[in-house]
Amino acid sequence: MPGFDKSLDKELFSESVDFAKSKLTVSVFSYNNGLPKLQISRENKNAGGEASFAKMGRLTKEEIEAILPLIEKAKKFL
Repeated sequence: MPGFDKSLDKELFSESVDFAKSKLTVSVFSYNNGLPKLQISRENKNAGGEASFAKMGRLTKEEIEAILPLIEKAKKFL
């Protein structure tokens, strides 16, 4: 079974919101010209401000309110 090929993954939309300790990104991707899908990802910032990928986990009310407008924008690409 073939694995994931990054060259076949096309980003149709991406926008981020920064918080004090993290960053959330709402994106829409289409793999191999397939059905576009929404992706929400989180990056946590260390003490130096450098970001690293983290599990999505749970969202706070503040985070939800910040990304809802981005999700509405992303819907146009689905």
